[in-house]
Amino acid sequence: QVQLVESGGGLVQPGGSLKLSCAASGSFFRLYAMNWYRQAPGKQRELVATITRDGSTNYADSVKGRFTISRDNAKNTGFLQMNRLKPEDTAVYYCNQNRPTGTYWGQGTQVTVSS
Repeated sequence: QVQLVESGGGLVQPGGSLKLSCAASGSFFRLYAMNWYRQAPGKQRELVATITRDGSTNYADSVKGRFTISRDNAKNTGFLQMNRLKPEDTAVYYCNQNRPTGTYWGQGTQVTVSS
């Protein structure tokens, strides 16, 4: 059973930064793309960023230029560096991997951007 565990969320003022981490169990993290999603209250879960096994990245237009997705395959960990945060970035953030054995989600970490 694959487990994904997010950490790093919290309360930050507008314009501030946070770095989220996603630690994966097992040995096959490096073989699959990793995604970060977010879900704000009353809204659908949306894809924020993707990093492929080879390190190619893609971002939602709303975060392009402010967020950076990365991964450390040696540590089975993915990251989301979030800069110049806005109140509209407030959401629960989830990491995700789609593998042949199934779709895996972490439990989520709350990010609140407020003054």
